[in-house]
Amino acid sequence: MSTSCFDREDETFIVLVNHEEQYSIWPHWKAVPGGWKAVEGVKGDKKTVLEYVEKTWTDMRPLSLRKWMDEQAAKTAQRSTANA
Repeated sequence: MSTSCFDREDETFIVLVNHEEQYSIWPHWKAVPGGWKAVEGVKGDKKTVLEYVEKTWTDMRPLSLRKWMDEQAAKTAQRSTANA
């Protein structure tokens, strides 16, 4: 059974982010997949990049969902103000 490069603790990783502001770690030597971009200045061992992701990605909801929920909250607030 082979070990994935993602399972290796001695691998060097980068952090990726997509248009929905979702994060992933990625081996530094592999091509960045379509729809993702590397976060500049973040590269290191698995523990280091995972700590960055944990500190940075505090809201797991995709960006589109967060925007939609904000719009719904704003509409509710407008209706409440109009009915007061």
